[in-house]
Amino acid sequence: MLAGLRRHAADNAAMLGYGRMYLEDSAGGIAKEAVPAAAPGIQGGAASTPQHSTTNVHEAGVDEPDVVKTDGRRVVTVSRGVLRVLDTATRRITGSVRLLDKEQMWSPANLLVQGDRALVIVPDVYATDVKRIPYPMPSQPSTRFVLVDLAGAPRVLSSELVSGSYVDARMVGSTVRLVARSQPEIKYPQMSGNQSVQQLQKRTRDAVLRAPLSAWLPAYRITEGGTTSSHTVECGQVSHPRDYTGTSMLTVYTVDLTGRLGDVKPITLAADGDIVYGTTSSLYVASNPHWFYAVPMAASVPSGSGQPVPPKTPKQPPEQTQIHRFDITGDGAPRYVASGSVPGRLLNQYSLSDYDGYLRVATTSGQSETAQHSAVYELKADTMARAGAVGGLGKGQRIYSVRFIGAVGYVVTFRQVDPLYTLDLSDPAHPRVAGELELTGYSAYLSPAGDGRLIGVGQEANTQGRTTGLQVALFDVHDPAHPKRLAQLVQRDVHSNAEWDPHAFLYWPATGTAVLPVNSWDGGQYSASALVLTVSGTKITVQGTIAHPHSDQQAGISRAMVIGDDLWTLSDTGAQVSNQSSLATRSWIAF
Repeated sequence: MLAGLRRHAADNAAMLGYGRMYLEDSAGGIAKEAVPAAAPGIQGGAASTPQHSTTNVHEAGVDEPDVVKTDGRRVVTVSRGVLRVLDTATRRITGSVRLLDKEQMWSPANLLVQGDRALVIVPDVYATDVKRIPYPMPSQPSTRFVLVDLAGAPRVLSSELVSGSYVDARMVGSTVRLVARSQPEIKYPQMSGNQSVQQLQKRTRDAVLRAPLSAWLPAYRITEGGTTSSHTVECGQVSHPRDYTGTSMLTVYTVDLTGRLGDVKPITLAADGDIVYGTTSSLYVASNPHWFYAVPMAASVPSGSGQPVPPKTPKQPPEQTQIHRFDITGDGAPRYVASGSVPGRLLNQYSLSDYDGYLRVATTSGQSETAQHSAVYELKADTMARAGAVGGLGKGQRIYSVRFIGAVGYVVTFRQVDPLYTLDLSDPAHPRVAGELELTGYSAYLSPAGDGRLIGVGQEANTQGRTTGLQVALFDVHDPAHPKRLAQLVQRDVHSNAEWDPHAFLYWPATGTAVLPVNSWDGGQYSASALVLTVSGTKITVQGTIAHPHSDQQAGISRAMVIGDDLWTLSDTGAQVSNQSSLATRSWIAF
């Protein structure tokens, strides 16, 4: 392992020496899983538990971390370093626990809840006691997981600090898979005025070839029962794709919320990743080519003659998406299966869909705007062999949103106008464009709305492509060959977090209620609220807006939930309970 990591990382030593760089790796093979498209989350039904919405997730049965969770009886939220439990019947805070000190309270945190256990995830915590500081970064990013008992007054049971930056997590049942990425902790040589670029590159390469295995192996510390234990991922739990750079390690940690953090089961892949997509049996981690902290300082380094030497141009990574698949069946450690690649870049996790033995992948290729084009690739899940592809989507445009529902795909591209493409994916060997609807503006998020309809949330634009304000559209996609826009709502100079964060969007099919946070500037005045819409038949109507006391840019409404007859909205400053029909305020719960 050490010989292979040193050899591959040394080939990238010139790039490592001038800053952190995440490169992806390639191989082949992804397995299959068939999961129906997720319906809007609705739970409840027992006499003591009201009907309630849940987090808006990509796949049914696969929960995603968010700032708030509810089981209908209580609301659990984490904000500014404090976890709070709210009783939905009395509309009061029944308990709280501070998880972060005031210096770190602004760190974003998410949580997952199962029964009386919550797992709070705090990304990018910078450890102050790291002994090996990699050049040129001042400290090594770490991620903290905190397990909280919610039975009675909330209390911290244990915590885990892992090396590397948090990517994302998914939960199936009570089992959570958390993904982090790290880079080797190697102290690279400092630049000096009397050495050439070539000399510096050689010294950097030599430093990599001398680095110990501990420089690569991800480390983690668990604090439980008053004691702290330190660990590294075992060598036997580390894998690599066919081709890899040795510059990044991708680790998947498994936590059972009914158990202990001390039972965590990590595995590592010598690869990189920044997008997580999960089904009930597979976890996919995808990596787009990125340059992080690229520092073009070498041009100023003089040679032995005192003359500046142009830097050696690093080899650009190929413009392709790498996808790594892990088998997560069972509640033990996941199993790395294989990796593969497709041309282009992903937009987000909604660009991936595992269905009926095939992985559908939507990407945009092309470095310049005029050269951009998009495609959807059908990959045979068990062999990763290319089964088919449909390309030429949105020439001169990039993808703004994707949704796969059963055997149909929906892709929105945009530059000046917005084609909504409907794709017939029933024959993976011959996917094809079934229909196209060209409109101004674009949809950045597409939500199924039942009865062959889609809700699109994005921006309206003029014919020159300049955005003008929030757009919510209702599409009829009964006939993929002839998609139609049934209704459109536009609010000028308004944006919504739901355009880039699907968790911010609520759709409650029982009443056709859609809620999304909005913010706007009006004559220099900033305003933040929640826009409540009714989607019925072929119409979108505004039911009203909800504002919190002292709403501002830092404390705007971020989430909405339906619990019984109430509509709950959440911000950093508190939760407001409104009548779902009249939107009249019933309670304000200040944080």
